[in-house]
This record gives sequence, structure tokens and C-alpha cells, in this order.
Amino acid sequence: MIFTHSSLLLFVSAALVLLAIPGPAVLYVTSRSIGQGRSAGLVSALGIGVGTLVHVAAAAVGLSALLMSSVVAFSVVKYLGAAYLIYLGVQKLRGAESLDLSEEAPRANLSRIFGQGVVVNILNPRRRFFSSHFFPNSWILRADR
Repeated sequence: MIFTHSSLLLFVSAALVLLAIPGPAVLYVTSRSIGQGRSAGLVSALGIGVGTLVHVAAAAVGLSALLMSSVVAFSVVKYLGAAYLIYLGVQKLRGAESLDLSEEAPRANLSRIFGQGVVVNILNPRRRFFSSHFFPNSWILRADR
């Protein structure tokens, strides 16, 4: 599949617009960075990146198209994502953590932060929409290229 200049320009423009509008992933990375420092922010961003790779792989094998074609499946994943973000917010509110950012404040495990970043991005409906609409079904696996 050969891309024309106009389709590449359209793809890059759409990607930049979606990147400029903050979503759950940006809010997650920002909150981890502010609350727990630079290393937590970087690890959460790596988790978001791995979640993006999951979406690209799903689009490459056609799973994203299957999910987008089923209203029930799409709704289940959308509501799971919302429930997970609500769960994270409630856990944060219920936590006994103080707002003191001194060195004595308890820090979350970086592997847990990474895993939460992956889950946040996998359940992100905007990322799923982007991957399924801008990466055609089985784009990578097509034999007629």
C-alpha cells in the first residue's frame, strides 16, 4: 500500500489534533508526575506507549474493526475504561496519603504505575477509535503489498 502526500498529510494532521487535546492518558501521566515525581511520570508514559502498541497490533490483525463493528463490545470496553478511571480516582481520594511531597511520603511501585498506564491506554476509547480508523484492517499483514 503506497501512501500519497495528501493522505499522509491528513494522517499527520489528525494525529496532531488528537495529541493536542488532553485525554485520560495525558491526565494520568500529568497526575503521576505531579504527585510522585519525574520517574513516576516517565514510567507511566512508557505504560501509555505500550498500551498504544497494543492498539496498533489489534488494528493490524483486524481486532479493532471487530470491536468497532459490535456496539455491545465497544460499549463494554468503553464502560470498563470509565469504571477503571473512576476506581483510580476513588482509590486516590480514599487513600491516607497526605499532600506533602517530602521524601517521607509513600511512593507507589513503579511496576504498578507502568501497569496502570498500560490499562488506562488500552481502555481509552479515543485511542481505540484512532487506531481502528487510521490503520486499515490487517494493514500490516496484507499479502498484496
